[in-house]
Amino acid sequence: MEKRVPSPQAIRIRINERIRAPEIRLIDDDGTQLGIMSPERAVGLARAKDLDLVEIAPQANPPVCRILNFGKYLYQQDKKAQEARRHQRQTQLKEIKFRPKTDEHDYQFKKNHIVRFLGSGHMVKATVMYRGREINHVEVGRRILDRLVGELGESCSIERSPKLEGRNLSMILTPKRQHGSPAARSGAGAGT
Repeated sequence: MEKRVPSPQAIRIRINERIRAPEIRLIDDDGTQLGIMSPERAVGLARAKDLDLVEIAPQANPPVCRILNFGKYLYQQDKKAQEARRHQRQTQLKEIKFRPKTDEHDYQFKKNHIVRFLGSGHMVKATVMYRGREINHVEVGRRILDRLVGELGESCSIERSPKLEGRNLSMILTPKRQHGSPAARSGAGAGT
């Protein structure tokens, strides 16, 4: 059986006897304020309802505590975090490598891969690799990358312009953000 590790947020939460403030403001499980009282009395009220006393606003003066089911509270927090992660968009950096002597068909094939990656919402690092004396002709690689940007046109933006790093000339392209309806944005992310 897998042991559940509490999240860092759950570790900072104080419950029941761990609340150290001399006075707290108490909120009942149905949302009504019961006023300011000692933590011992509040824990007694929570235990009478078979619930926990949880400190929800420790920075307030006095700290705000609420009577609730702590297990259910952790479950709801976990579900909210899962929902937030589900709606986040994962972007990756994909790399496509060219050579100064890349043939036309190979160039078109690699350009189509870049179009597909940008359509999926990924960033693309286009690299021209030099070997041997090819490094003396950096302008050939720059022409390849300039041609690539010209042919991709409005579908991408340059995040980092071509830069020589050792024997590699590389630049990073990002997809242009789609403005408009959410359906248009989700259609672009699906790679259609």
